Amino acid sequence: MTKTADTLLVNAHILTMDETLNQYRTGAIAISGEKIVAVGNEADIKSEYTAKEIIDCGGKILMPGLINAHTHVPMTLLRGLADDLRLDVWLMGYMLPVEREFVSPEFVKLGTSLACAEQIRSGITTFNDMYYFEEDVAKATVQAGMRAVLGQTVMKYPAPDAESFEVSLNKAREFIQGWKNHSLITPAVSPHAPYSCTPEILRATSNLAQEFDVPLHIHISETAYEVETMRKENGIPVVPYIKKHGILEAKVIAAHCVHIDSGEMRTLLHAGAGISHNPSSNLKLASGFAPVQKMLESGLNVGIGTDGPASNNDLDMFEEIRLASFVAKAVSNDPTVVPAVTALLMATRMGAKALHLGDVTGSLEVGKRADIILVDIMPLHNAPRFMRDLNNAYAQLVYASKSTDVTDVMVNGKWLMRSKKLLTLNETDLLEHAQDMAKKIDIFLIEREQSVLSKLIALGGSLEEESFEVQTKVRVSNPGTVSEKIQQPEIEIIRFRHYIEHDAYFSFDDEKQGRLRFREDDFLDEKGNTTNTRSRLTLLGVKREDKVADNVVLSRSRFFAPAIHSLRFYKEYFKPQQEVNIEKDRLRWLIRYKDTEFFVNLDKIIQPAAGHFLEIKSRTWSRTDAEHKAELVNELLELLGQKNAPTVTQDYIEFITTQP
Repeated sequence: MTKTADTLLVNAHILTMDETLNQYRTGAIAISGEKIVAVGNEADIKSEYTAKEIIDCGGKILMPGLINAHTHVPMTLLRGLADDLRLDVWLMGYMLPVEREFVSPEFVKLGTSLACAEQIRSGITTFNDMYYFEEDVAKATVQAGMRAVLGQTVMKYPAPDAESFEVSLNKAREFIQGWKNHSLITPAVSPHAPYSCTPEILRATSNLAQEFDVPLHIHISETAYEVETMRKENGIPVVPYIKKHGILEAKVIAAHCVHIDSGEMRTLLHAGAGISHNPSSNLKLASGFAPVQKMLESGLNVGIGTDGPASNNDLDMFEEIRLASFVAKAVSNDPTVVPAVTALLMATRMGAKALHLGDVTGSLEVGKRADIILVDIMPLHNAPRFMRDLNNAYAQLVYASKSTDVTDVMVNGKWLMRSKKLLTLNETDLLEHAQDMAKKIDIFLIEREQSVLSKLIALGGSLEEESFEVQTKVRVSNPGTVSEKIQQPEIEIIRFRHYIEHDAYFSFDDEKQGRLRFREDDFLDEKGNTTNTRSRLTLLGVKREDKVADNVVLSRSRFFAPAIHSLRFYKEYFKPQQEVNIEKDRLRWLIRYKDTEFFVNLDKIIQPAAGHFLEIKSRTWSRTDAEHKAELVNELLELLGQKNAPTVTQDYIEFITTQP
């Protein structure tokens, strides 16, 4: 008796991508509802099934939809925003400030819809996302009709959708509860990366993923710097570190894994983790070459991802599949490594397994969801077609096909694109709204780029206030005198510190921008050993000094910000016209004299060698207060034996740069 299906696709060259890599050169597939009910030779399927809709595929390749194993889809709206930069400069200097300013539910809905349109045209039926406001990402994805694993981001920094990680964690819980068991959406939790999460966050996100049996999506060992820092700070590589904090107890999707060794691969394999390889992103950001062949040989499920379109800069999976094969060959110096069929498996069945969706999608098998694409492999750039070798179809798809060769896309038994026409999204409207957003972001960045202070504030954590100081500086011929005389009973010592200061001063073409100082303090113990290091940024504003006594000045304005990145980062971010470095050995006392607090600094300028100096400083808030403190400063100079010492009215940077 003939069975009835909803749709029959006939006259197709079918690549099932199943465990035995079955092909049917003249094949057919039967679909009922969301699922595949039969796949095989056309004659056999036609004899067993009839359908309401019978579609002649015209000899095109019929295959599983592609799996984009790692991306950040709302970042389509940030495509081309900042390119040709190091990862930390790109992320911390541009992406995060713009995201803090613009990312909202409306932003992610628009970005997701734009990404879905691009992905459908690229033959992608499933993607794995990590971003903010994932509830709204999910709504836009469902409207587009795509399948996705969507991870709510959790990290130690404030995020566009949460002022703290506790809020992000609660959002992740609510998101998972609301979308668990959805036909298209698999909710997940996404601790951003080991370096952006505390051990507490790693453990909490793992517990959440295990509680609901959902995936955990995390960036792992993307850069050599990340790995080196982990070893330096924790004494172990990245994978053992995340294992220590419980991450591998969950169903992990590990993005990148560029810098992992064989032992770490075995650890990930035993934990059942999936890997997402992102060749374009790793190449563009110079992150390195992931050891893909070794991963495959170890038995790991390795998928292929585009990464976000702000770091790639597209969502073209055909390009990624081709690169995955080519890069592996070049790195290994072996043309047989990652052959076409393996690369295509990574983008289909293996990619689905990496996302822990292997029982749902990734291959054309009875019982799996009808996630299907048709690819025309007879355009000019792919002609002619040789038939003697069954593997030729894989080679044509991987080495010569383009995303524009995809003609039809079905997800969950529903058409999303027919004959290259999108059915669930309006491209014209999306492009118009995306351009409007780009104009707003341009205005924001143009205004920011004109001001060093604005760039400083954009990094986050800046204190947007001015600080004024009463200060004097004198050259000291006998520094031992100061250390001895500061012990007098008239002077109460509140605190003493000894450290080496490394200062890098940035100057700019426009002198009105002031100078930016990057300072690292190495705190020393009694034996001269470094016990701690502190970094900070200080923007020295336009010089506004005024004498309040013969040798005491009211100094310039200052703006402060934490310095959590390297000196190299700030050089590339602020782009100074000139850099001057000063190193000094500082003895610093916080004292109380006549009920007034002062900082007393005894400095030895080491580089460039410039001798010893005594500084006495105190914050002030009014002219009357400044005049009173100026009198006390002169009294302190006399108590410290420096009444007649030569006065220096310049900052160290000015004094040193004007010396012959």
